[in-house]
Amino acid sequence: MPLSSPYRSASSSLCEATAYEEAAADPIYGFLAWGSVSLHLARVPDLDPARSVAACYLYVDNVDALHASWQAAEVDGRLTAITATPYGLREFAHIDPDGNLLRVGAPITPNTP
Repeated sequence: MPLSSPYRSASSSLCEATAYEEAAADPIYGFLAWGSVSLHLARVPDLDPARSVAACYLYVDNVDALHASWQAAEVDGRLTAITATPYGLREFAHIDPDGNLLRVGAPITPNTP
């Protein structure tokens, strides 16, 4: 994902809220590990969040718990409410300060609230 500063993102409240381990962070490139997931971050010197965006979708086991932890940590950027989709997922979105979109969701099951 393009960022103005991988190190700033690696130390952000979002990373702290999700218990990411900082696997590598320098001024140009970094990545974060969270269980079997790694998120790679690259510095883009001329990043203009209004014109340059990236997005990724994270499938998780417990979307409610993750959303609650990010909300409690008051993560940087914008966090949306969880919604049920017509395509069978409960999901939310997070837009970081650089304009990158992280959509997070889990399948709706019979036990889903």
